[in-house]
Parts: sequence; C-alpha cells; structure tokens
Amino acid sequence: FYLTPPQVNSILKANEYSFKVPEFDGKNVSSVLGFDSNQLPANAPIEDRRSAATCLQTRGMLLGVFDGHAGCACAQAVSERLFYYIAVSLLPHETLLEIENAVESGRALLPILQWHKHPNDYFSKEASKLYFNSLRTYWQELIDLNSGETTDVKEALINAFKRLDSDISLEAQVGDPNSFLNYLVLRVAFSGATACVAHVDGVDLHIANTGDSRAMLGVQEEDGSWSAVNLSYDHNAQNEHEVERVKMEHPKSEEKSLVKQDRLLGLLMPFRAFGDVKFKWSIELQKRVVESGPDQLNDNEYTKFIPPNYHTPPYLTAEPEVIHHRLRPQDKFLVLATDGLWETMHRQDVARIVGEYLTGVHHQQPIAVGGYKVTLGQMHGLLTERRAKISSVFEDQNAATHLIRHAVGNNEFGTVDHERLSKMLSLPEELARMYRDDITIIVVQFNSHVIGACQNED
Repeated sequence: FYLTPPQVNSILKANEYSFKVPEFDGKNVSSVLGFDSNQLPANAPIEDRRSAATCLQTRGMLLGVFDGHAGCACAQAVSERLFYYIAVSLLPHETLLEIENAVESGRALLPILQWHKHPNDYFSKEASKLYFNSLRTYWQELIDLNSGETTDVKEALINAFKRLDSDISLEAQVGDPNSFLNYLVLRVAFSGATACVAHVDGVDLHIANTGDSRAMLGVQEEDGSWSAVNLSYDHNAQNEHEVERVKMEHPKSEEKSLVKQDRLLGLLMPFRAFGDVKFKWSIELQKRVVESGPDQLNDNEYTKFIPPNYHTPPYLTAEPEVIHHRLRPQDKFLVLATDGLWETMHRQDVARIVGEYLTGVHHQQPIAVGGYKVTLGQMHGLLTERRAKISSVFEDQNAATHLIRHAVGNNEFGTVDHERLSKMLSLPEELARMYRDDITIIVVQFNSHVIGACQNED
C-alpha cells in the first residue's frame, strides 16, 4: 500500500537522535561538534544496537554500532557494557583505586560515562548487578597489574573487547541462580554481535572494529568535492588477509572446510564477533551448558546443532582490528554504520550525500543516465526532480536519517524516488528482511577550527 510523504517521514524519524557538544565543557574544547544517529529496522525486533557516551574521567568520546545475529541479546549486552570496559581500561591507576575504595566503603561512585541515549536505547535493569560485578573484577585485576605506565589507547581498546567477550562466555558457563538471568546470559553468549567503535580525543581518532560494520571518514577536497577514506576492514570472506589469518590458526587438514560458501565453517558471515560460543567452546562444554541450562534453551534450534567440521575451536575471536588516524582540518565527518548501509551504497556516494547535506552545497554533477536512452520528456523530469531534491534536502534535520532515506529510496539515477521509498517502507515484516537488513548509522561531525588549532600547537 502507498505511504504518503508524512507517513514515510514518521517511519524514518522514529529512532533519530542528535547530540550537540556544549561549546566549552569546562575541561577542553572538543574536536567533535556533535553527532546524529538513526536506525531503521528490517528484523522484528531489530537486531542492531548503537551507543554513544562521553568519558568523564579521561578525555574523549565513544561511539559505536553493533550488529546482532541469531537474535538481539548479544548486541544489546555489548551496547550497554563495552564502553565501560573501554573507559576502565583507559583510567589511570589512582582513579581505579578511588573507584574501588568507593565501592568498598559503600560511597557514591565517580561517574565514568555520560550516556547520550535515545529513549528506545534500553538498558537491562535486571542484569546490571551481574554486569557491574564482572566489570569490578576486571578493574581489580587492572589495579593488581599496575605497571605505572600510561595506557596506550589501542591496547586499551583491544583489552576491553577481549575481556568483555571472555566475561560473556564465563557468565554463561557459571550460570545464575535467578532463572531469568540464567536464560539471559545464555542467550547473550549463544547469539552474536559485531562491533565498530570510535574513540575521539582531540585530533586522535581510533577505530576498533570486530566484524563487518564499517567506519568511513568524509574528507572535503580543496575544490569543495567530497571523498571517502576507509577506517576499517571487513572481517569476512571478501578480505583475503582475514581468510589467511583464520587458515593460519588451524591445521592444514581443515583448510577446505574452514571457509565454505564465503562463510566461516559454511555458517557465519563475519569472521570476528562477540558471543557466538557455538564457534568458540569445545563440543563437551557446549553440551554440558545446554543440557544443564533452562528448557527454553533447548527449544532454540541454534543452540542444539554443532557446526560441521568442528575440530579445533575456537574458530572465532572478538579481538578488534584498531586503526589510528590523526584528524586534519579537511576531515569533516565520520560515518559508523552496520552492513545494512554498505550493502546498498558505495562509500563515495555516502561521503558526497552526507557532505552536501552538512554544508548545504550541492555540486551539480552532469546528470548521468548510465547508458539508458532518455527522451526529452524524461530528461525534463530528471531536472525537475533534481530541483525538488535540492529544496527537500532540508526536510531532514538529521544526517543519519538523510542517509537512510537515500539507502532505501535511491533509484538508478541516484536520486530518492518517493514511490520506491514508500514501497520499501510498507513491506510486511517477513518480507522486509528479504530486501534489506537492519540499518544503523552514526554521523559524527568534526570541529575543523579546533582540529586546525591543535595541529598548529603540535
């Protein structure tokens, strides 16, 4: 059925969120102006998650997108826990001691993160105590390990990812006397999630990526045009280095069965992920946990099967690949997005669409009709549409929404076709998934003046 433009807008805008960084937050002028984020579900419930927070005890801002599979439980847990692990990994020894002493003596804790959340970004109240205890064990170990050196951001990110994944696995093995929590920790461990996280501190941008979501930098060239710089690599069968890495970690006899039909063991698209203990635990451990677990776990087909050719686990890691980039004045924005966006759009188009949206300036490329025979009437239509598009660019108040509009509604001429958009958004749940994936996008806008000033100081 046909959706009117206001109906389309209300669907597109349902999950949008924007945050503007205060001009001067008392500590430092930020290199981040603010960010826009949005999500468009294809699965019901949506399996993607997003997070954004300011680190209060160190400098810097954290932003991330998480793409779940086999349910949303793992993506949900990672979206609410990972930033705490990163923040704790970055804290100096004295601060960790202060926090531990406060917990010991029952005093109020120093807040570690200031979250920037949409009302739909929910936190699991029931699990918060369990999650807190695991986090506390981690910082106690960091206190004991104190080397006196300042923590390297790259190392902190890697440690945080690996430690959270190991805690997810451990919590599921230990179980919980509370039956609700017991089922929750098992659902988290048996489902999976990829993660692409940015840490921005002054001119230092670190991207930690596990899986196939992506980070891309939008750069404005001297002539005003836009270009895209990749800041992450997909961990899947299309990445030769990744295929080699997996092969190196297992005996030669398994070479043929490791990657089949472009999937890990013929089953999993991403080659790195949180959770997914089906690809990490020994067969004995899987059986023991599933058999002693609650009945609901047995009803879940995913937990029952053992992957084929399963000889030398683990086959999967949550260790991220970390890329560091020093921001330059021409680096105008960062896009973090789950693969739902990249399956439909080329990064060069993403850079141009967001760049033009943020500056309000359109570089009129000659109309490309890509080998079609076009009548004068059709050409007139395209030009009229182009004029309408320029006036409609301002109907979105959010760069992520604007990008989703293009990702779902673009026609072969690269313009948003309202009829196509209406059709795609009115598909029933069971069909939507066949045409597209969940899409989650965060667009971070940088403050070129601050970045330029930082560069001059250096």
